[in-house]
Amino acid sequence: MCAEPPSTTTAAVDLVRRGLAVFPLPAGGRRPAGSGWHARCLTEPSRVRDVWREGDNIGVACRASRVVGLDLDVDGDGQAGLAALAARIGEDWPDTLTVRTPSGGVHLYFRASADCTIASLSGGRTALGQGIDVRGPGRRSGGYLIGPGSALNGTPYVISRDAAILELPGWIADRLSVLPA
Repeated sequence: MCAEPPSTTTAAVDLVRRGLAVFPLPAGGRRPAGSGWHARCLTEPSRVRDVWREGDNIGVACRASRVVGLDLDVDGDGQAGLAALAARIGEDWPDTLTVRTPSGGVHLYFRASADCTIASLSGGRTALGQGIDVRGPGRRSGGYLIGPGSALNGTPYVISRDAAILELPGWIADRLSVLPA
């Protein structure tokens, strides 16, 4: 028998306890309702429990969380591309918090320094390769990831590697630092 997934409130609290800043996304949605989402970030478990509407999806704010997220798509074979890049330069696959997306791709979470200005880029424009999108802190509000506990069309985002969030590896940062922020 499969266990019932945790409530979105519980999932949001778990992310805050991991040091991430969260904000609500509409239930089943990927985009914030209205502007100003970066000003609505929550970083205290008690505040999440007080204001969260059960069923809302979870946004993870990259700038407020000081994280860079790599979105490895299935269609562009991002996982194989990153693995090939790592092997080619003699690096290991990063053992960091990993979330499986509804499409079968993954999000890799990395800690970033307070002065990190890596931009959010998608559509094959990243220096890491095809099928690898970047969600970064940027210069102003930064990008965001859809957090585990959220669902699209009934399919959940699920933690597939429950690990500490690693510092952004130099071999990844070096390839992203040349991008406009």
